[in-house]
Amino acid sequence: MTIMDIFDFDMLRATPVSNDPFAHIVLPRFIKPSALAEVVGALPAMRARGSFPIGALSLKPAAKEMVAGLEGATFRSIIAEKFGLELDGAPVMSTLRGNSGEKDGQIHTDSVAKRVTILLYLNPGNGEAWAQQKGCLRLLRNNTDLENYAVEVPPVDGTLLVFPNGPTTFHGHKQFVGQRYVLQMNYMTTSTKAKAEMRRHHVSAFIKRLTRAA
Repeated sequence: MTIMDIFDFDMLRATPVSNDPFAHIVLPRFIKPSALAEVVGALPAMRARGSFPIGALSLKPAAKEMVAGLEGATFRSIIAEKFGLELDGAPVMSTLRGNSGEKDGQIHTDSVAKRVTILLYLNPGNGEAWAQQKGCLRLLRNNTDLENYAVEVPPVDGTLLVFPNGPTTFHGHKQFVGQRYVLQMNYMTTSTKAKAEMRRHHVSAFIKRLTRAA
């Protein structure tokens, strides 16, 4: 399976940027339906909470291709053009989260070290929780009211969400406890804070590899 087999780049190019409540793109089925089952089946079993650096995980080939596609030049150039950003040379940080807990989903903005946030959701679309809006990410109009949202994104079926970070890019979701796979990638700044965050990322990957081997 190749990157072009996995991602619908043509649909991404054709998807307009929305600006309510802030600039973003939502694209259902960015992972092609014909590839989704193989990609999801190539993910590692994850029982612990938290985001795991990609380098700390054992991915099967289809999942490795998925990560390579997100981190690659084609995706980067499309996102740069869509949002009018200069992303050449921007460092990339990628993590995978497999579970959501009681404390997840609180309203927040992402670290200023993260220029752009990319979320790729990898869960089956027929979950009862999603129908009840649990675990569905909301793009919010303020930092106090989870019900004051412009967009709600079910975390399913290869849906892609992209937004440049800023002081008002508030987002969160209703509590969900259980399996919730999401690949998060960020284009980072080159600031001291970003470098420190990426160092922590790599140290975490090393520690988790040691833990897994023990």
